[in-house]
Formats: sequence, C-alpha cells, structure tokens
Amino acid sequence: MTLIKSISGIRGTIGGKPGEGLSPVDVVKFTAAYGTWILNNNKSAKRIKIVVGRDARISGEMVSQLVVGTLTGLGIDVVQIGLSTTPTVEIAVPIEKAHGGIIITASHNPKQWNALKLLNEKGEFISERDGEYVLRFAEEESYTFAEVNKLGKITENNTYFQTHIDRILALPMVDASAIKAMKFKIVVDAVNSTGGIIVPMLLQALGVDTITKINCDPTGDFQHNPEPLPENLRELSKAVIKSNANLGIAVDPDVDRLALVCEDGEMFGEEYTLVAVADYILKNSKKGNTVSNLSSTRALRDITEKSGGTYNASAVGEVNVVNMMKETKAIIGGEGNGGVIYPELHYGRDALVGIALFLTHLAKFKNTISMLRSTYPDYHTSKNKIELTPDISVDKILEGIQKKYKKQPINMVDGVKIEFDKEWVHLRRSNTEPIIRIYSESESKTTADNLAKKIMLDIRELIKMQQIEA
Repeated sequence: MTLIKSISGIRGTIGGKPGEGLSPVDVVKFTAAYGTWILNNNKSAKRIKIVVGRDARISGEMVSQLVVGTLTGLGIDVVQIGLSTTPTVEIAVPIEKAHGGIIITASHNPKQWNALKLLNEKGEFISERDGEYVLRFAEEESYTFAEVNKLGKITENNTYFQTHIDRILALPMVDASAIKAMKFKIVVDAVNSTGGIIVPMLLQALGVDTITKINCDPTGDFQHNPEPLPENLRELSKAVIKSNANLGIAVDPDVDRLALVCEDGEMFGEEYTLVAVADYILKNSKKGNTVSNLSSTRALRDITEKSGGTYNASAVGEVNVVNMMKETKAIIGGEGNGGVIYPELHYGRDALVGIALFLTHLAKFKNTISMLRSTYPDYHTSKNKIELTPDISVDKILEGIQKKYKKQPINMVDGVKIEFDKEWVHLRRSNTEPIIRIYSESESKTTADNLAKKIMLDIRELIKMQQIEA
C-alpha cells in the first residue's frame, strides 16, 4: 500500500491501514484539512462553496461520497458535478464563484490508485505554500466540524461538460467550420474514463465526420496502462490503420494529457502535442512567449525563437509552469507529457482545448498529420528512472553529478539539468514516487539513450560510494 502526501495533493492506493494507503480515514483527514484552509482564508464570507468532480475510477464514487460528506460536515456548501475531467472542474470553480475545488483522480496512475487534487478560488492548483498549510492542518488534525444547523448543502450540476465545450468553441483560434470541411475520421481511446464521454462530444461539436470509439465506456476498468505512452497505445495505433482514419486521439483518465497517433499508426510524440499547438498559436498571433518545464523538448524553444518570441523553462509541475507563464505573459505553454495550457481558456492543462486547437491547425495545414510532424525539429527524448532505497541521499547524488559536470552549463532550478550544445539531460527527484527521473534529449535517439545510460552509470557509482561510506 502507498500513500503520498505532497503539496500538489494526496495520492495513494485504495485500501490498507490508515496512513499506509488512501483509506477512507485518510480521505476524510486531508479533505478536512483542505476545507479548514479554505475556511481560514475566507472568514468574512457568509457561505463557503467548493466544487467537486471525479474521473471514472472504480473507487471514485466511494471517495467522492467521503469528500462531499466531510466538506458539508465542516459547514461548506458543495457543487457536485459528478463524472468530470480535471480541466472541467478547473473551469467550473470560477464560474460558480466557488472558493476552491477538489478533483478526485489519480491522473495517469493505474486503477488501484486515487487522489485528491486541490484547487484555489481561481480554479488553479494551490501553491506550494498553501499546500504546506494543508499538510500541517492534516498532521495536527486542526479542524472543527459544524453543528447540525450549520451543515453545508449539496447542489448537483451535470451541465459542465457542455459548458466546457461551448467555451472551447467560442475561442477565436478554434475554427469548427475548417475542421468540418476536412471530413476527418478520428479514433478515440479514452481508457474507459470520462474522456470517453466528453471527447466524442467535443469532436461531434467540431463537426468531425466519423468518430470511432475504443475504451470509451466510463467504467474505470482500464483496459491498458492509462498513461498515454507509445507502449500503451498499440490498440489505438492498429485501430487507426484498420479504419483508415486521419488520426488517433488518446487521453489519460482525467483528460489533462493528450497524445496523438498519425494516419500510418506511428506516434506523433507526446512531446510534440504542445509543440504543434504552440506552432499554430504563434503563427496566428502577434509575437508571443512560451513556457514549458525543464524536462520538455527543445523543439518548443526552437519554434518560439523562430517566430520572434521568447521561451522560458520552469521547474517541473503544472503550478510552476503556470506561474512562469503569468510572469512572462506567455500566450501558450504546458508540459512535454501532452499537457497544453492555453490561457485564453484557463490556466490548466487541458486535452480538450488541445484537441480543438490541433484539429484547427491540421485542417488549415491541409495535409496528413505525419507530414505536419515532419515540419518540426526532430528531437528524441529518452525517459528513464532509478528506484531508490530510504538510506540513499538524493541531494548527495545530485551534488555529485553537478560536480562531475561542472564545466557544462547547469540549471539547478529543479534538480540538475546539464546542457551539451543542443543535447541535455535532466535529473530530478519525483514528487510522487521514491525515484530519480532521468530525461535526456538529442537529435539522435541512440545518442539520447546513451547519454541517459552514462548518467545512470554515474548515479549508480555515487550510490555505491554512499553505501561504502555508510
């Protein structure tokens, strides 16, 4: 059993003893802590309101009932929007003029996982500082429940999928008529979560001619690993070829990551989802800036600078990307995992707006998706990880790598990123697992892989040295 308490939310496997997995006791504890933080920040408000939505995981209904019951027990009103997506809840919070939101989803994790993602009144993830308050309240059990006459009320609203779609269609950069004219044939794999409802709804609203659905029944029984990586999208790839489709679309369970499959069954590349959407925005806007995180492809920097804009890299994590986007007034940004953030809609990763913008781009390109992919700088990213034991000091490992490569340009904003001309390697500790992630990139796949292998050998040597010294 696993329970991970971080500033970005509470994530764990369902079941087990309290404190060891995401048990009902833990759900109540951390929901109460979050609700208390909201109450403390809004003492002058007559009533407090929080939006709650969930993906289709098997445990989702159970966790949702605990969350809603806990919030109302604190005297907080709840707008329950039921089966939803992360970006839909993010949009709902400011529309409802709510004081916060909770999304019940473990994102790309397998079905035995679930989590509480915590939002502020803007519908954005809470800051690191605010997250620390929530964790402290939970640790100290600093919460008091309401008396019977002051319990919160529950309102159900099942209209937000349509609201989300309507707001996407209203964006000036989304051209539904151009998409409709292309008579696209698209295959959708939504890993049996809520994307199976809203993605086909969006495609239909955009005028897509033929929609083939696989794994679109929102049962939460994921038919493959839910992370939208190439090795998990073989069924989608085969379906695209079999149905002679123009492209395939894959989303993760909470629909904030978007992966695309070309008409020949090849992967467009999750790193290039953001690149392609940014290319469209940059070419059809006045000069603008972009942001992605330190582990994302250099291709975004290349196309941004070519258009006359400025590219900036943030620390990993959606809240960090959003903060830098605001600081640099970026017109598009996101993460290299297929996460597109388009501020004209909202500051959050949103696969749905990514789909609409990408299809508009493809429609106006008037050629195949594989031809569009060939127009971008061709970088290859190697993603690896090393599992750690509790006795290993990550800080010492990162310090050792920094010393070894001190003659190279190094960025220490988030872990250690080392640049070798147009090649780079980024090492950072995971926020959710006891591992070091090693991302490397080069114009050659072999070079990217070899660069990662070299750094991993260095890390293993540093681990041996730690163990000897101990």
